[in-house]
Amino acid sequence: MPEANSNTTLKRLRNHYRMVIMNDDTFEEVIKFRLSRLSAYIVLSTTFLLMIGLAVALLVFTPLRYYMPGASANSDTRRELQTLKIRTDSLEQALKYKDVYLNGIKQVLGADDVLRDTASLKVPK
Repeated sequence: MPEANSNTTLKRLRNHYRMVIMNDDTFEEVIKFRLSRLSAYIVLSTTFLLMIGLAVALLVFTPLRYYMPGASANSDTRRELQTLKIRTDSLEQALKYKDVYLNGIKQVLGADDVLRDTASLKVPK
């Protein structure tokens, strides 16, 4: 009885194959390769890693990094942005306080908008 694991994964990875690219009109061999599944896997993995490395290098070492969110030029720029954000928040709060103050003055000066209490008050003697 033949052995069940005679064609293991490692053997299948090491089997050699020939890949031929032919001209369809003349059936002439243009390029031929002799490779295995393992070598094809290694070539594709290496190409993938090189492409990722190239993309990361392009983002890290070129001015494209300024367009990434959260990546500022240096710590001075980040500190300046935080200071401007704090100032903007405090100015918004001061503006809200002034609006409330001006609305109160408008109510006091304009008799039409003031709510009056019309219920009679009983004061004990």
